[in-house]
Amino acid sequence: MALPDLFKGRLSLPVICAPMFLVSSPRLVINACKNGIVGTFPALNTRPQSLLDDWLSEISLELKAYAQAHPELPVAPFGVNQVVHPSNSRLEADRALLKKHEVPLVITSQGDPSEIVKEVHEWGGLVFHDVIYAAHARKAIAAGVDGLIIVTAGAGGHGGTTNPIALVREIRTFWEGPLALAGAINDGYGIRAAEVLGADMAYMGTRFIATEEAEVDPVYKQMLVESNLKDLIYTDAFTGVHCNYLLPSIARAGIDLERFQGKNAVDLDLGDSNAWKDIWSAGHGVSGIDAVMSVEALVNQLKEEYANAVSKPAFGAG
Repeated sequence: MALPDLFKGRLSLPVICAPMFLVSSPRLVINACKNGIVGTFPALNTRPQSLLDDWLSEISLELKAYAQAHPELPVAPFGVNQVVHPSNSRLEADRALLKKHEVPLVITSQGDPSEIVKEVHEWGGLVFHDVIYAAHARKAIAAGVDGLIIVTAGAGGHGGTTNPIALVREIRTFWEGPLALAGAINDGYGIRAAEVLGADMAYMGTRFIATEEAEVDPVYKQMLVESNLKDLIYTDAFTGVHCNYLLPSIARAGIDLERFQGKNAVDLDLGDSNAWKDIWSAGHGVSGIDAVMSVEALVNQLKEEYANAVSKPAFGAG
């Protein structure tokens, strides 16, 4: 197991700040990369579609200038999440812009990445693909991807249901390439645990929502600070796909929680609420969030925790 050359000497921690729908923006991506972790965003966060060109220009130019001004610092590459399912009507237009800007890392999800792999490899970029089962991993490998992102139980957003220990070890029986692990990782100890398990990188989302650079409702950030595991529910009631949501956000949207938890998706009346904007997602790592801080402060905290985890002696040592 080894990190691709794209990441060598450019990371302060083996971490990807996950692309989060309606959360990730240039400000979050740029500050993540400046602090030595991979910043990413979903292409679908840019609306209208033409805004993607602007975001890619802004991120590329600012990171290039920062790296030139601070050659002594690790400045991480950035990435874009691309939904490759045929239902994505803007797929072709997005792909053209990824090519124009020669995006270094493309994270594909929800479909066959074969064609986009060929394109990205033309300019020397990498493609990592989201998977929630070993069968998905095998298909992605056959499609030629450079790395896998294993989305396991406890991940925010549309997380999987499989135990991370079991799934990483299963996939490692047939895949020796780059592997990032997603699922309830919120501190430096979790980053180190992912490595010990067999992953090369940790894939962290929820923890970065509670940062100053995340451009979301401040109430959302405070809700993350105040919530723990009992405040989450895994349901498909809002989008048709199972996702981990914050129960307080459901109540805040005016939905009666007692009635909601007994309803099926077809019966649920959202009233004036917008499921995409008013119902907020979070992973199981929410219980470890106790403050909103800058990305720089968070990365420094993660580095200290990671160093402590690495230096801790193994059982029986000493």
